[in-house]
Amino acid sequence: EKAASLRDQINAIEKVVEKQKVITKKQIDSDVIAMAREDGDACVQIFFIRSGKMIGREYFMLEGTEDDADEAVMSQFVKQFYTDAANVPAEVLLPKEIEEARIIKEWLNTKRGGRKVEMRVPRRGQSRHLVQMAAENASETLKSLRAQWQADTHKQEESLTELQEAFKLSNPPNRIECYDISHTQGVATVGSMVVFTQGVPDKKLYRRFNIRSVTGPDDFASMEEALTRRFKRWEAAQVETSKPKSARDASFSFLPDLLIVDGGKGQLSRAVSVLEKFGLTDKVPVVGLAKREEEIFFPHRSDSILLPRHSQGFYLVQRVRDEAHRFAITAHRKQRNKIGMASVLDAVPGIGPAKRKALLQKFGSVDKIRLANVAELSETKGINIALAETIKASLA
Repeated sequence: EKAASLRDQINAIEKVVEKQKVITKKQIDSDVIAMAREDGDACVQIFFIRSGKMIGREYFMLEGTEDDADEAVMSQFVKQFYTDAANVPAEVLLPKEIEEARIIKEWLNTKRGGRKVEMRVPRRGQSRHLVQMAAENASETLKSLRAQWQADTHKQEESLTELQEAFKLSNPPNRIECYDISHTQGVATVGSMVVFTQGVPDKKLYRRFNIRSVTGPDDFASMEEALTRRFKRWEAAQVETSKPKSARDASFSFLPDLLIVDGGKGQLSRAVSVLEKFGLTDKVPVVGLAKREEEIFFPHRSDSILLPRHSQGFYLVQRVRDEAHRFAITAHRKQRNKIGMASVLDAVPGIGPAKRKALLQKFGSVDKIRLANVAELSETKGINIALAETIKASLA
């Protein structure tokens, strides 16, 4: 029944697409962008219209957007998409105004070689109809993909069984927690905690830790603080017997069946020391996942293992780690923005008060500095090419 339902949904999408292969009267190159959202997931659909004819379409899935408004999500997407785009059209049509619209428009003009790019929200007519159709496509695609994810239960069970065997666990890791650290030269350091339940991201249980005890860029100490605070919350939850179970914070009230730290032996060693401090070494299995070759390290072992590249277990571990990384970066950017522009620029090696002032006078804001390319940055008084590259990397 699930397969039949999924097939019907796909057929429905194809019918919608067929109807939408329209030719506009305007002989102009346009990108039509719209979005659908549900339970923290977002699907962005783009129609590519060239010389008045729709030549193709593409969708992008965005996860972890539940804390952001539509305007912020779409703004971030537009910046990311056109950073890597081969070309920029003369017109970008959107369903609503986005954050930093004026800055993004100026940036798109630059990307198009100085030629003007119209970025607008059509209120009526054919352009408005195209935006509505893109939104309908995004909604249908999101529904189809969510149905497909639900049909992947067998793969999720397979991945948990594979991890149980590979890591020699007593039970399948039905609750996996993964931790990562993100910062800019030690400023606005944030630790992320993501939770996967039955092989699926459980976003309502995600938590972030603004690191307080660490000065400068120290990932090991930051990881230790994040894990210590997590298990202190677990410890406190065990004595809150007066609270009904439904009132307890499910993020911290339960122990993970598998704890993953993003990093190699150093991060793993800090995680083990935290578990020892709380007497949990026999209750919480922990591994470290190194970025190089996706190596997996175990406590008190010098060797590492590699999961089979195309196994379901490998895909799950990779997705868990990528989700922790994404969530950490998102949380760090929010924290960095709260701190303010001076702190962010001061964190860039080689930037003092005079150069910071020169940059802000030239560009007006950190957001504009972030959007500038290396050549534009190097035109600022006191900024050479090498320093411009450092600025670009630090504010990325």
